[in-house]
Amino acid sequence: QVQLVESGGGLVQAGGSLRLSCAASGRTFSNYAMGWFRQAPGKEREFVTAISRSGGTTRYADSVKGRFTISRDNAKNTVYLQMNSLKADDTAVYYCAAERRVGAPADKAYEYDYWGQGTPVTVSS
Repeated sequence: QVQLVESGGGLVQAGGSLRLSCAASGRTFSNYAMGWFRQAPGKEREFVTAISRSGGTTRYADSVKGRFTISRDNAKNTVYLQMNSLKADDTAVYYCAAERRVGAPADKAYEYDYWGQGTPVTVSS
């Protein structure tokens, strides 16, 4: 089992920045690729970004490319999501997730094995 706890969400004005953190415990963190997903009210959960076990490979949804950056610190068992130039459309609950597959980090929710409880992000326009 892997336990994931997100933090860092909140209210921010459009154009502002936030950094989300996801702390992992329970298993060897570096054995898992990590992803961030989000779910806005009335919408399905969608992929945001993911990072490989070593941090050497990342992938992003087109909607956040150039604005969001994922990173990880395996010594601290933590993955981060730096969000810049935030827009009202970024308003959602953000979830981190861990997956055990070998290969490129996944962008499908069903490929992830463990999930955090989510942290809300509200961007006011």
